[in-house]
Amino acid sequence: MTILIVDDNAAVRRLIRRAISHLTSEVYECTDGLDAIDAYSDYRPDLIFMDIRMPRLDGLNATKQILKAHPEARIVIVTDYDEEQLKIAALEAGAKGYALKDNLSDLEAFVTDLNSK
Repeated sequence: MTILIVDDNAAVRRLIRRAISHLTSEVYECTDGLDAIDAYSDYRPDLIFMDIRMPRLDGLNATKQILKAHPEARIVIVTDYDEEQLKIAALEAGAKGYALKDNLSDLEAFVTDLNSK
């Protein structure tokens, strides 16, 4: 399984990588949504963990653009913002899920769910 982590904070990327390291050995990282669009084309990850608020291109718009070009992409929004409006916007953008950064153990469920399909 290949996973792409998209977050402008290097420390958060490291935390996510550690949280899922026992589930996969192939992990790529990007610092914003614009880079994620190119990285998806390059690596074809099975799952993307995408932050919402990033420079150049935010996670919601990156999600929409990736899914427009690659409808098979599976994207989970991972954010600090526990706001109902953002959850709705993420799902409307096509995200398969929404997780909070303060509970990264939830990410394991997304990986496990994908592996079981």
